[in-house]
Amino acid sequence: MSDPLLPNKTALTVNDGIPQPPSVNEEMVQRLKQHKRREPSVEEIIEGIKKGDRGLLSRGITLVESNLPRHQEMARTIVDQCIGYSGKSIRIGITGVPGVGKSSFIEAFGTYITSLGHKMAVLAIDPSSERSKGSILGDKTRMVELSANANAFIRPSPSAGALGGLARKTRETILLCEAAGFDVILVETVGVGQSETAVHSMVDYFLLLALAGAGDELQGIKRGIMEMADTIVITKADGTNIDKAQRAKSEIAAALHFMPCPPSGWRPDVLTCSAHNNIGIDKIWETVLKFKSFVTQSGYFAQNRNEQARYWMHQTIRDELNHRFYHDKELHHEISVMEKDVVNGKISSFEAARLLLDKYFWEKK
Repeated sequence: MSDPLLPNKTALTVNDGIPQPPSVNEEMVQRLKQHKRREPSVEEIIEGIKKGDRGLLSRGITLVESNLPRHQEMARTIVDQCIGYSGKSIRIGITGVPGVGKSSFIEAFGTYITSLGHKMAVLAIDPSSERSKGSILGDKTRMVELSANANAFIRPSPSAGALGGLARKTRETILLCEAAGFDVILVETVGVGQSETAVHSMVDYFLLLALAGAGDELQGIKRGIMEMADTIVITKADGTNIDKAQRAKSEIAAALHFMPCPPSGWRPDVLTCSAHNNIGIDKIWETVLKFKSFVTQSGYFAQNRNEQARYWMHQTIRDELNHRFYHDKELHHEISVMEKDVVNGKISSFEAARLLLDKYFWEKK
């Protein structure tokens, strides 16, 4: 009889359980590999964009927005090949404080425009978190009807820390959308702030949405945003808010008379609308067409686009210099040393910056 206290013995026994299936379905893995979609070439993307293929247009925009060097090189080729097919659109910037109803307005405005036979692309800049750098990109969920419209294309893009929430590659995206046949381009900003200056420098027509009774009808005149607007629209002019909207319209219109005439020569209109009831939407589109006719006849339309192209060339140079400077491997250690010296008061911030720039450009000679 064996001793139950012996170390090699135990009273516990483990019975074999039911055989478990593998955690990975190998058959499905192989099937997915066989049906994995082949990545299109740059030439295929270019041809697809010219033919209006939305899938390939989205691929092209994704490459434009990517920060990977390989993708950036591909994007440059795509933009260069498509730029000759761009320019045949009216570019409209839309801004307004949070809660003014930008998404509701764009859906009503876009639905009306596409009903007239136009093709419209909406480039919605979604704010990125300063902590996680992530974005919700939920604009399509707020524009349900327009998202299903065959003549509309909605592309939410993360601001990715760009100035005022404006995606750095929005201008290139506009060119690709135009090459794909969209003749109305809407660029929506994240809200009233610095991004308006950047948006204004890439659109033909700037639309400011405002709320009645928000206390900023006359205060808003002090902001530079009013000087950039070609039309100011008081939203949510329905129900019990109609009288407030009309009063705000009169106050803003009176105040605009004291502002200098803009370079375009166009005096901004003040309109009211209700996106919920589709009231006043047609009047806004008529105003856009009147504006385009006015600035085209005066020559300002072409002049403004030429100035914008020149501006974005210099802006791209600044962005590229900034990127190359901070990604220079030889300067990485020098920058860290200079930062410590500045913090410890050994050298001024200005002198440190000058020395680093001198070193960078000397190395490039």
